[in-house]
Amino acid sequence: MIKKFFCVFFIITGVTGFGQSKETYEIRQRLSLNPEEDTNRVLIMAELSYAYSFKNSDSALFYANNAIALAQKIHFTRGALRAMYSKAAVIETNGDMPEALNIGFAALEIAQKANLLLETSMSLTLIANVFYDLNDYPRAISFYQQAVPINQLIKNQPQAAFWNWQTEVNLGTVFMLNNQFDSSFKHLQKAFIESVDDDLWHPVFLMFFGQLQFKMGKQDTGLNYLHESISLFKKNNDIYSIADACRIIASCFKQKNEIDSTIFYAKEALEKAQSINYKTSILEASKLLAEGYESKDIKQALYFHKVFDTTNDILYGSNKVKSLQKTLSAEQDRQRKIEAERIEYQNRIKQYGLLAGLLILLLIGFILYRNNRQQKRANNLLQQQKEKIESTLQELKSTQAQLIQSEKMASLGELTAGIAHEIQNPLNFVNNFSDVNKELLVELKDEAEKGNFEEVKAIASDVISNEEKINHHGKRADAIVKGMLQHSRSSTGEKEASNINKLADEYLRLSYQGMRAKDNAFNTEIITSFDETIGNINVVPQDIGRVLLNLYNNAFYAVNERQKVEGGVFKAAVSVTTKKNAPLPGTGAKIEISVADNGNGIPEKIKEKIFQPFFTTKPTGSGTGLGLSLSYDIVKAHGGEIRVETKKGEGTEFIVQLPI
Repeated sequence: MIKKFFCVFFIITGVTGFGQSKETYEIRQRLSLNPEEDTNRVLIMAELSYAYSFKNSDSALFYANNAIALAQKIHFTRGALRAMYSKAAVIETNGDMPEALNIGFAALEIAQKANLLLETSMSLTLIANVFYDLNDYPRAISFYQQAVPINQLIKNQPQAAFWNWQTEVNLGTVFMLNNQFDSSFKHLQKAFIESVDDDLWHPVFLMFFGQLQFKMGKQDTGLNYLHESISLFKKNNDIYSIADACRIIASCFKQKNEIDSTIFYAKEALEKAQSINYKTSILEASKLLAEGYESKDIKQALYFHKVFDTTNDILYGSNKVKSLQKTLSAEQDRQRKIEAERIEYQNRIKQYGLLAGLLILLLIGFILYRNNRQQKRANNLLQQQKEKIESTLQELKSTQAQLIQSEKMASLGELTAGIAHEIQNPLNFVNNFSDVNKELLVELKDEAEKGNFEEVKAIASDVISNEEKINHHGKRADAIVKGMLQHSRSSTGEKEASNINKLADEYLRLSYQGMRAKDNAFNTEIITSFDETIGNINVVPQDIGRVLLNLYNNAFYAVNERQKVEGGVFKAAVSVTTKKNAPLPGTGAKIEISVADNGNGIPEKIKEKIFQPFFTTKPTGSGTGLGLSLSYDIVKAHGGEIRVETKKGEGTEFIVQLPI
């Protein structure tokens, strides 16, 4: 049955293919054309050995042995295994099961050590075939199943389809003979369907699938498949398979008690099997004939009994049984040795693992010790760095406070000139009216001596009026001084109700007067628009005053710089606007203070930097770069926001929003 597949195997994996109909001289011709002792010659001799196994077992063994010898000489393990396989197949066909099994186990050991997957699968299949012929189906199934995962590993190789089909038919057939029909059907049906277009394979699957159908009770279907397979085998001149198919169909007719058909097909099976010395088929066919002739012709029955006994002794005689037992015992010893080596290897691995684990623990301990020391050094270094950073932080805070104070003093300096200029007017009025009153009082005294009381009354009225003016301008000077003192003293940070319009107007005048004090030629139009509905809001007046003063100073500086460049053609203008915005959904009402100028504007590339500390576009010594940064912080601290809108060459507008 199964040797059919190994013939096909050489077609797929050998040097070139052949079938049972191929003349051996074609292979011998290729052998003569390849005189070099190389791997190719080994494979050709293995192929020639298999070709002779169906015609001349002596020639088959001759070429197999030569192939093995050459393969060993040139260290061609794969070729040696192929030749061993061919040799074992010949020996198995001739009925020497113990020797075939011995070669199979030897080949398996070599293939496994060399890690040759394909040859390992071949050796497992060879061993399974022998157990199949020995009717030891459980062992046959075991070895076939060991080959299955290996065939999956080589499924991408050219011979993948062959080995998959071979596994299906081998397992399917052995399951059937072991009366495991469901498992058999699963394997044989798949192969039967997949091989329907393959002239070489399909007849084989027809034969075994037909036998299964018959055993499962579908006798007519099974016999039809068997008849069809015999016809196809004869067409292919496949003597080996004809012997198998005729033997199988004869056994089916025996079960149906159709003796004539049994004898007819059993005779054909015996004839074909004897022509190729196919011992297992000779044994089965002669048994069928002996049993068939028992009721018809006793002489024929005795003759075929004699054929059966002779063949049975060759296959299963006492010497063969002893040899088989010896082979199985040797294989068991080998397996025990392999298991012992495996256990020893595992123990060695465990020892190495324990040693490696110990070394790792020591290494970890060393690393932890080193890391601990490094950690201590790092902690000491971090402590030193921390102390240094804390010291630096204190210095930075001190420096920051000094810088903020410097900015305050700078803004105070801006105010000083404006205040001096602003306070000069009321002082001039006080001085002038004081001088006038002095003259009027002298004149009053003269008129009183003359008794001119009407004139005295008129002069007294003028003096009273002048005193009122002196008092008014004195209070004005006092308010200016108080505003200066309020700006110069440190902020308490506490909010108080303040009139934003008044605050904006006062600091606007002081900033303008300060600019005039520094540059007598400076002049600009001031436009104000104050929303009187704002009323008082809670702010820190000193802080908001600093914000406004900074924005005013920047606006006056911007228009003054442009005025210096463009001269009289440029009309400088600064506008200040306050308004109350209606509350948006989810927010409260806000007041908005806008300070706009028509200076040169702020370039777009530096627009995002203007609120950064120490950033300034003024010449060195003209500004600290902290004004807008502090203004931003003050507005944010009040819960508001400050933004800038500018266009180069047209001007800038700063907008401050504060919550009410």
